[in-house]
Amino acid sequence: MSSSTPATILLTDRLRLRELCEDDAPFILELLNEPSFIENIVDKGVRTIDHACEYINRGPVESYQQHGFGLYLTELKDEKTPIGLCGLLKRDGLDHPDIGYAFLPKYWSKGYAVESAAATLNYARQTLKIPQVVGITGPENIGSARVLEKIGLKFKRMINLGGELSDTKYYS
Repeated sequence: MSSSTPATILLTDRLRLRELCEDDAPFILELLNEPSFIENIVDKGVRTIDHACEYINRGPVESYQQHGFGLYLTELKDEKTPIGLCGLLKRDGLDHPDIGYAFLPKYWSKGYAVESAAATLNYARQTLKIPQVVGITGPENIGSARVLEKIGLKFKRMINLGGELSDTKYYS
């Protein structure tokens, strides 16, 4: 497990978004195995703490190094309770970074996704100077679509990114 303190990226009224580290593996294991995550995003096949560490290092941590951004652990600021992920992804097949988020179901419908996604979008534009950020979601994922619309992105068209993302709603 890592010993350095992960960097805080953003603070909102209720949330702290920070870089992921191997210490977050138990939370990542829980989140990635939520039925709602598997249904609405994808089954990442993360089944052990070692898999979760590998996911963190090969995904978010590698993205921080390569792109200067990635998915961030989203936690309740005061309690330091991890509730989800929110951040920016650079995917093959998309010309611009997209905003991604996933939360444990018990934290849904409390405004956390909108709060963290709006802060992330502002961070992308103001701090990282990324001119365009897009959003993608599955056609059945009404909640995710609503979050994208609430932060100001507009549905443009259906796209095909292959694999599990063959039928995807594209927002910009």
